[in-house]
Amino acid sequence: MGAGVIGLSCAYHILSQEPSARVLVVEKALSAGQGDTAKSAAAFRNVFTSEVNRLLADTSVDFYSHIQNDLNFPLNQEFVGYLWLLTSEMFEHVSPIIERIRKSGVALKIWEKEELTKILQGARLDVSHQDEEAKMMKLETITHALQGIKCGTIGPEKLVEFFEGEIKKMGAEIHYGERVNSIIVEPTPKLNLAREPLVWQRAMIAGVKTSRDEIRAECTITAAGGWTPILLDPLGIDSHIRTKKRQVFTLRGPKVSALLHTKGFNELGVLPLTLVPPCGIFMKPSRADNSIWTGVSDYIGRAFTFEEDPAAEDDFYTYNIYPVISHYFPHFVDVRPFNKWAGHYDINTVDANPYIFEHTGLIVVVGASGSGIMKADAIGRIAAAAHAKKDIATLYGGKHFKVSRLGVETRNVEPEEFVI
Repeated sequence: MGAGVIGLSCAYHILSQEPSARVLVVEKALSAGQGDTAKSAAAFRNVFTSEVNRLLADTSVDFYSHIQNDLNFPLNQEFVGYLWLLTSEMFEHVSPIIERIRKSGVALKIWEKEELTKILQGARLDVSHQDEEAKMMKLETITHALQGIKCGTIGPEKLVEFFEGEIKKMGAEIHYGERVNSIIVEPTPKLNLAREPLVWQRAMIAGVKTSRDEIRAECTITAAGGWTPILLDPLGIDSHIRTKKRQVFTLRGPKVSALLHTKGFNELGVLPLTLVPPCGIFMKPSRADNSIWTGVSDYIGRAFTFEEDPAAEDDFYTYNIYPVISHYFPHFVDVRPFNKWAGHYDINTVDANPYIFEHTGLIVVVGASGSGIMKADAIGRIAAAAHAKKDIATLYGGKHFKVSRLGVETRNVEPEEFVI
């Protein structure tokens, strides 16, 4: 269930490991990747303290590079880098964490304020104590920046196109425009008694009822993101996630273009994906349409909710994002979004990593927490291993991962310390 990047990755790796398997993908949209995959900011990084985070992201990024460079399938993968702008207090806090990340083999670069001032032409890194607006917003002077090198952006539609094309070649069926209305629960063996399954019977997931038909399967996999609780709650199965709306706004103009084409950070001569304090507003370079995308994760005050067709809010940009980015980067003064959209994060509120677990014939793949594209390949490999009832999944590059680490009962995920 679900033809987003996670569902397609699961199908791809199941068929790669079991070529004789019969796989059907059911998707309510009329084409692949039209849900939250299409609405993603589509960025990736490997800058983490958690081994699980690094393995899932790093191996996925390497596989995407393999697709683009070795298989010659363009994914628009660009290593523009991530750039975290830091105040003196933030830099002091993360300095020991940065050293631990470096020791794990992650490539990083620290920029001093003087270097940033030369490269970021027109930026306003100094915040005057007499600036009443800055004081009100608790904005402080940028003194350093941390750049992740093996980080960047990718085309979600291209990644979807790759997975979709490959699973079709391997014999998968895809039913578009077919909504899953409910999941079938049946006793085994079936005794044809009223109100089956009864509590003393062994209940199993037998397939799904859709807007067109009843589909039966030996194994049912849900990779439906924010739609997962809607499917599982009626069964009494906990998906362990909550959904929140996330919004993206795109900005364009002569000054924005000048900032976009900032040279000195990478070989492409563009601004890295940049995160601005104090709340982590991101600015993502988009060379394709000569724009900068922006957004931010709002936690307190944003309700857990699911919308069938979420819409971006003009006021959210005007009152939350614009005052901060226009203060540090006057390039955005008087610039209004020329495009905007909204999707969902299916958030694992405990450790922000995916859940992959089996429950009575159902495999639940959920909780990417905004990192679905970044970790999709690894998630698909682990789900395929769970489908094959293997204890160990082999990630790209030959690295091994214990499937139960992303389960519920025997979960083993380290807390992520690099959170700024």
